[in-house]
Amino acid sequence: MSILSASLGLTRYRIIEEVPKELLQQVPEKLHKFCMVDIDATAEERSFGWTNFDDMLDMNWTQSPPEKGEFFAFKLRLDTRRIAPAVLKKHYTVALNKELAQNKEQGKEYVSRDRKRELKEQVTLRLRARSLPIPAVFDVIWNPSENRVYLDTTNAKVRALFEDHFALTFDLHLEPLTPFFMAMDVLGEEAAPRLENLDPTIFV
Repeated sequence: MSILSASLGLTRYRIIEEVPKELLQQVPEKLHKFCMVDIDATAEERSFGWTNFDDMLDMNWTQSPPEKGEFFAFKLRLDTRRIAPAVLKKHYTVALNKELAQNKEQGKEYVSRDRKRELKEQVTLRLRARSLPIPAVFDVIWNPSENRVYLDTTNAKVRALFEDHFALTFDLHLEPLTPFFMAMDVLGEEAAPRLENLDPTIFV
């Protein structure tokens, strides 16, 4: 899904710290430093990082810059290798049976727990190397003038990954703009005690 879609799930943030002007000038450099690293030719399980808003394969921003008028626009890309549990179970069972047969030839009637764990790790790595990572991309819009950042997902795991990687990249920390904090933006900090005592209402 793209942030340009007709409908989407959107998480809104504010940046807690005051953002220095010199940091805004360094955004392209920092995006490149913490960009996505391709794992197609490896057996790595997961990789993530920033990439071009206009082309998820462009980790060097050769197609277009992240500056879009007064905004910064980029993507968080997450590549994950997934092995179906049934596939892992099948290949692990084959390897275990082979190991057990070899042990029986040597007079052993079992495979140790440590060896079973080692076999499972070996099978997992072998299967990962044979599978292609599945890419997922999430659009990010940063509005420096309003101190707001928008992420086009509400998935809790992706949000946590994004928040941590944003903090690592820019040394800035994000606070989700929940209805509570948005109400405080309008009413002021002094409204916090009243807001905390409000009961949620279902409008049906």
